[in-house]
Amino acid sequence: MTKLKLGPLADDKPVKVTIELPADVHSNLVVYAEVLGRETGQPVREPAKLIAPMVERFMATDRGFAKARRAPKGHGNTAP
Repeated sequence: MTKLKLGPLADDKPVKVTIELPADVHSNLVVYAEVLGRETGQPVREPAKLIAPMVERFMATDRGFAKARRAPKGHGNTAP
């Protein structure tokens, strides 16, 4: 069994964002959705719905981002 970084998708109130993806990234997103659907038993009908949890997971595990968020404002920190 494959160990994916994402689990089942949460049903959350979305905010609409429009982005463009390179074709190879989109192809991989579709394949990831297929694998995730097999692993969780919940088909992913819209692969684009994976983007938010992927970005969320990326930010949650980015140590530099976490450090910047904890830094006091005004100390070279440009993070919101």
